[in-house]
This record gives sequence, C-alpha cells and structure tokens, in this order.
Amino acid sequence: MSIDEVRRVADAVLYEGYILYPYRASAQKNRSRWQFGVLMPPGYVAADPSESSTMRAESVFEHRGEPTVEVTVRFLQVQRRRTDGAVQDASVPTVWDEAVEQEVTETVAAQALFDGGAVTRFTVPGGGDTETTSGTRVVWRREPLTGTVWVRATPLPGPWQAARLTVQVTNESEAGSPASRDEALPAALVAAHLIITVSGGAFLSMTDPPEWASPQVAACSNTGCWPVLAGPEGSRAIMLAAPIILPDHPQVASESAGELYDGTEIDEILTLRTLALSDDEKAAARATDPRAAALIDRVEAMDAPTMAQLHGTIRAMGPSQPSHPSQPPGLASSAGEGEQVPWWDPGADASVSPGTDFVVIAGHRVARGSRVILRPGRRRADAQDMFLAGRAALVEAVLLDVDDTAYLAVTLADDPAADLQAAHGRFLYFAPDEVEPDASEPSAGEPDASGHGTEEGARI
Repeated sequence: MSIDEVRRVADAVLYEGYILYPYRASAQKNRSRWQFGVLMPPGYVAADPSESSTMRAESVFEHRGEPTVEVTVRFLQVQRRRTDGAVQDASVPTVWDEAVEQEVTETVAAQALFDGGAVTRFTVPGGGDTETTSGTRVVWRREPLTGTVWVRATPLPGPWQAARLTVQVTNESEAGSPASRDEALPAALVAAHLIITVSGGAFLSMTDPPEWASPQVAACSNTGCWPVLAGPEGSRAIMLAAPIILPDHPQVASESAGELYDGTEIDEILTLRTLALSDDEKAAARATDPRAAALIDRVEAMDAPTMAQLHGTIRAMGPSQPSHPSQPPGLASSAGEGEQVPWWDPGADASVSPGTDFVVIAGHRVARGSRVILRPGRRRADAQDMFLAGRAALVEAVLLDVDDTAYLAVTLADDPAADLQAAHGRFLYFAPDEVEPDASEPSAGEPDASGHGTEEGARI
C-alpha cells in the first residue's frame, strides 16, 4: 500500500505548533517554542524532571509466524539562526530557531524481534552555514544529535498468535549542563514521532480492539505518544505514534490548501485572520521564518474557489432514519410515505418542536417557560457552568441533537439581559440530569393552569 497519505499526516504532526499566528517572532506565543514531542538531552532532564528524553510506544499486532517490523523515527533538528551586524529591518529577529527534518529507519526481522529485540544507535551530524549581505552576517548552527531506537516483540498468551510491540526512542545527545530550556533545545529531538509498518502481520486498534485483545491492549504502556492505525480505512499494516492525540486512520482534509502550523484552528478562520494582518505585520512574519513567509505568500495568492472550499463540507450523509418504534403516537413526520425528512431542518420535521416538546424530570413536566434550578457537575465539570450552580433559570426550548439526546436551552432568571440574549438565540445548555425542577412546577399528569392534565412521558 502507498505510504504517501500516512506521511502527509505525519508531516502535519512534524510541524504542529512550529510557528503560530500572527507568525512573527515578536508575538508572545512565539517566544516559547517547541511544545510537542520534545525529547530533551539527558543532561537537561536531570535538572528538569518535567522534561523527558525518552518516548515509548506499545501496541498489539497479530502475525503469521515470521513478521518483519520497520520503524521510522522522524523529528526536527533545531537550526539556530543568529543575525549580527547592521540589520536594516527591525522586524528581523536577531535569534530564531528554524528546523531541519531528520529521519532514522530500522528494520527488524522476526528472529531478532522476538529474541530480545534490536537496538540501533543513530547519529545526526551538526554543522552550520554563514551568509553576509550588506554588512549583515547571518549564521545558522546545528548541534550534533545522538540517540537509540529499541524495537522488541513479546509473544502474548492465547491461540491468536499475537504479540506486544515495544518501540523506545531515547535522546542521548551531549549538551553539557544547560542552564535553561532554550539553551538545551539545540540538542533536542523535536516533534518526534514514529511510523511503524509490519509485514506478515496486522496491528490492532488501541482504541477499539477486539474483545479477546482488550486486556492486552490495556496493559500497553505508552509514554509521550499514542499509536493509532494509519492509512486508508480498514488497513492495519501501519501505526502512527504521535505526540498529539489522533483517531484511527487520521487524514488531512483535502480542502486544506497548505500548512497553517496549528491543527487546532479552523483553516478558514485562520486564513481570514492572516489576510487581515497589516502590511507591516506581514513583513515582520516574512522576516521571521522562511516557512512563515511561504505561508503569507500562499494565503495572499489564494483564489476565490480555494477560499470557498474552506467554508465547510459534508463528508457523508445518509437518508434520515424512520421514527423510532418507541416514539409516542402522533409524532410521526409530516413527510409523506417514502419521503426523506432532513434532520437539520426542524421546520420540515413535525416530530421536533422545541417550543412545545418537554421532558419529565423528577416527576415534573419541564418545557418552554418552566423554571429550573441549575445543578451542573453530574456529568461534566466545566468551570464556567460550576459558577451557575444553584441559580434559577427559565427554559426557552427543549432540543434534540442528532443522536436524539435531549438538552435544555435556558436563560438565567435574574439576568437583566435575558430578553436580549433570547432574541439573539444565545442560550445556556444543560442536560436534563443537570437541572432540578422549581418546586412550583406541576408534576407530570397533574392539571396545569388551563385545567387540562399533561400527557404522560415526554415528546422526545
């Protein structure tokens, strides 16, 4: 199978957080660099135990007796740039860390794999370059790096012919006794991650293993990374062990026009914000880093169709499901037989009515207009919600998500801007088990203010 797509995802991991918006050295967020997958030299780890020099990935794989494992360790080598002399542009940082991609590959056959494993020592040479232009001298410096890759398989009990694979990467670079993290970084392996391929076998998902393998998967010990199945959906020949949490079979969206170095941001928003930078800010970004310069140039050259595709897409959409057999009578869709009701359009689905639907909580009917007391914390511990514990609220609507889970949209009863919030559709959302009915609310089945009894159960 082609490994190109796996490498594309791995490249996104490699440069995750490399330089953040607004892409210039003067920004506070870019003054502390290299946050993901940093394996520090042991000399610095001894002084700062919060750092680590070792990454360990464990996973479970099935095999046919003679598996071969190939491990590719990928990381960035810090290239420190210093600018001396008559710098004409104040936006050019005098010291900045660029990066050089490095890769180490080890292949281990079955005999060595199961017989204590194999240890490979690697060395990445240091070096430097100098350039002088118009009285300005720029020096790039790379420190030498050394480390080890240890690969071992341990047979697991049972009839399934499975084994636990352990891959450990250790930075053994000499760095003396650096006084600060910044001083130690040139001897670090940055954004370290693994691409692991097995021949004559197949990996098991670490998040959704078969039942027989669940205890063995739970016993795996991963430090500084998490292995997931990579490649096309259904394939099990490749694991990607990354320092950030990914799902099985991760992909880079086809709509993404290029690297923005921050996978937690929405491409469209980040692109628009980058376009909104002033000319001086863009110049400062270009002067900070060559990759930032290329990013600014690419965003400025983006045409309308490319920008439009960032707005969003639907990966898959199946037909709407028929009403659940347990749905109360009279809630069938208004669509005719054979017609599909779009789940995203409440106006076309008569079974959904946020203004009149209700839930029964502690024997009380709670619907739009009901008063409740907020009791967050039973299912979540959001700090903002905890501030609202014990506050009275007014239910504005009873809503369903696409999984038919009920939520209450509420406004605070003592909020002087509640009417304004409601007019703009700005509500607070709580699950039914995160509120309790106000004592004045009628019980289900009791007569309401009109003298009519309420129906038993909920409309949702």
